[in-house]
Amino acid sequence: MAQHDRGGRGRDRNPRDEGDSEFVDKLVHINRVAKVVKGGRRFGFAALVVVGDQKGRVGFGHGKAREVPEAIRKATESAKRDMIFVPLRSGRTLHHDVEGRHGAGKVLLRAAEAGTGIIAGGPMRAVFETLGVQDVVAKSLGTSNPYNMVRATFDALKHQMHPKDVAAQRGLKYSTLQSRRRELIGADE
Repeated sequence: MAQHDRGGRGRDRNPRDEGDSEFVDKLVHINRVAKVVKGGRRFGFAALVVVGDQKGRVGFGHGKAREVPEAIRKATESAKRDMIFVPLRSGRTLHHDVEGRHGAGKVLLRAAEAGTGIIAGGPMRAVFETLGVQDVVAKSLGTSNPYNMVRATFDALKHQMHPKDVAAQRGLKYSTLQSRRRELIGADE
């Protein structure tokens, strides 16, 4: 009953399998780990999963277990506990360009015009697909470690603000802020 995503390492799972139809989860990375004991090695698995409702809510989780399905289940539960809300422009892209970093991982996220699609690599693509973003341009600088890339992407998304919040912070009316934005855009052309 599972749908497999052939692009990259991510994997879509049918949300109806678990009875939680509002969330879509993607397996970003699975790692086999070993514990050395007196009798040899004991193998286990670590999973990194991204979960979202494709309407602006997204979370990631990490789970470890002896078997792959159990590690994925633990990671999915962890992701559902720590979800964030990201305001989206027209329900399809970001409001503004933003940078995020975690450890040696640095990401740059840029809002894009309609029809651009998701231009992002690996773990960042999984985050945007579960978030519900349809048009974005993203660049990963530094590490290619999937854990740090996902954390850096979440750091950037946490700094994403709706223009109404920006107007409130500056003590302006939303319409004033929009008219200033139009003036600046008109001056650039």
